[in-house]
Amino acid sequence: MKRSYRKILPIIIRLLITLSAWISGVYILCKYEYFISFGDIDNIIGAIPVALVITGASGITIIFILRTKYIKLKKYTPVSAVIASLVVLSAVLFPVALHGNWWINPSVSSETQAAPDLSVYTPFEENSQLARLNEESELKIKDNFPVLDGATALLPVYAAFAEAVYAEEFFSPDYVLCSNTRGAYESVISGKSDIIFAAGASERQLDAAKSAGADLKFTPIGREAFVFLAGRENPVDDISYRQIKNIYSGKTAYWSTLGWKEGGKIIAFQRPEGSGSQTGLHNIMGNIPVQVPQPLPDSSLTGTNSLMRQVSVEWRGVQPALGYSYKYYATVMYANPDAKLLKIDGIEPSAENIRNGSYIFTNDFYAVTNGEPKGNIKLLIDWILSPQGQKIIEETGYTPLMS
Repeated sequence: MKRSYRKILPIIIRLLITLSAWISGVYILCKYEYFISFGDIDNIIGAIPVALVITGASGITIIFILRTKYIKLKKYTPVSAVIASLVVLSAVLFPVALHGNWWINPSVSSETQAAPDLSVYTPFEENSQLARLNEESELKIKDNFPVLDGATALLPVYAAFAEAVYAEEFFSPDYVLCSNTRGAYESVISGKSDIIFAAGASERQLDAAKSAGADLKFTPIGREAFVFLAGRENPVDDISYRQIKNIYSGKTAYWSTLGWKEGGKIIAFQRPEGSGSQTGLHNIMGNIPVQVPQPLPDSSLTGTNSLMRQVSVEWRGVQPALGYSYKYYATVMYANPDAKLLKIDGIEPSAENIRNGSYIFTNDFYAVTNGEPKGNIKLLIDWILSPQGQKIIEETGYTPLMS
């Protein structure tokens, strides 16, 4: 009985190890949505993670099959070593493959990021384009002015707040900054600004706040749509959530998979890490890693180095680019007449669809403070949430929290 047990136990252990390897492989492929998107994988780079998982699990299986009394182990030791090396290599390369990070020197422009003219959003200027109330503000701040900062796309909103609430005779331009999303989070963490207006923070920004001992408080003040854009000549008008995930995770690389046979390879532009729109993309992707930007077929396609301009670029007679932004920025602040907004799962990002939530990529934006708001900071945020503050949000072009 003991002899039989000694024979069976090693076999059971080998079977369990082999089974665990395949279960782990299946779990990984399910976690990163390779099974449900398998039919949409149309390129080698997108298929490499699947190949590495299969190689690793198969290698473990072969190694433990070799370890039987029916095969002379010494004879197969070199083969086992090679297979074991392949298993280790598969595990090491999998994170690289998941992010598509194979490129040593991708084509990246060093130009400064193009931006809209922000001078038209200067408070108390006669020709400014800020939204204004048709009545006197119920709140007036005459001293201890909160310093405001935020995302570029939200400058028209918080600059309008300042014009409505701050006493003009005591106003200074230093009270309204625009450092973009990354700079704004740095400024509120360091104490340079009192309130910033932005989308939710990225993991890196939250980590920076924690390291600095900052206690970020997020007060939702309005809603905005995260939109995807393509060139007007691109015949694709509707894209699914699944297709977006597949494209930005590297599984899908060609427009033909989306039904446009002549489109060629998708040029999927991205924004810098830490920007509001890049954080928005990561939120949409969830636990699916965003593939690093792939090399452009020609460095001239960087254009003005603005995603809003790049998205309408022509390459070999077509407009193969895809990009993303927030709706207000894409349609008002830095509109590109040669670009269009795409429907998502058949729903367009209209004001009504944003308001009722039927457009899936609808997000809150926030007034962010370091610690609980107090004094004039609290008074201002309370006013922003009042009918007057919400009216300015609506008149600017965003969707207020209250209808």
